[in-house]
Amino acid sequence: MTRTLAILGGCGGIGRQLVADATVAGWDVVVLDLPRSIKAHPPKGPSIPVDVTDPPSLRAAAQELGKIAGFVNLAGYGEVPKPVVGQDADEWTDLIDGNLGGAFHAAQAFAPHIVKGGSMVFTGSGLGHFVRPGYNAYAVAKAGIAALGRQLALELAPDIRVNCVAPSAVDTAFLRGGTGRSDEAQTDRLDRATYLRSIPMGRIAQASDVTGPILFLLSDAAGYITGQVIHINGGAYMP
Repeated sequence: MTRTLAILGGCGGIGRQLVADATVAGWDVVVLDLPRSIKAHPPKGPSIPVDVTDPPSLRAAAQELGKIAGFVNLAGYGEVPKPVVGQDADEWTDLIDGNLGGAFHAAQAFAPHIVKGGSMVFTGSGLGHFVRPGYNAYAVAKAGIAALGRQLALELAPDIRVNCVAPSAVDTAFLRGGTGRSDEAQTDRLDRATYLRSIPMGRIAQASDVTGPILFLLSDAAGYITGQVIHINGGAYMP
């Protein structure tokens, strides 16, 4: 069976770690990301430029890849936290379309190319389950991604497993504006001292804390797991 793994958002902080870890695990990795992200962080292996807000680019990439064994969607972005009431309507729409809409378009494009026995993993967020002030459209979109994963798990079973990881804050450029959307050197949008007081494990997550569970969900060891959300948050939220 093919060992091709397509990673959407593979040039981001978690994405780069996942590319490295998946390669060590024996996957043939193909990175999918924005052209500017690929330019900023060129993958060592093959890559295809795409944009989650441009469904034709996703369909073209899926056609170019052909059959794959796994698909991981890490693409997503947020904005500076603010209340729902008074938020700009265009910003709300952009966050919903770019996060939840992008996951929908990616699933439509790549699911038909996943071989029987393959796996799809979405990246949600703890904010989609454990509501915090100010994260409005981003949190709503991430909650929707978990629901989308469950829906697809039903529709694609038993041939393809679909699961979701929901990390808390991860120490990557995402906290500073995001890969492809900032210079990655901006000030953190997170008050770390305050945040760490809410984490029983006493530290912020590293990218490898997320890639391990993703690789598990892709593997045969998770062969009877589908439609689930794995929370990766150092004990901050225990559903």
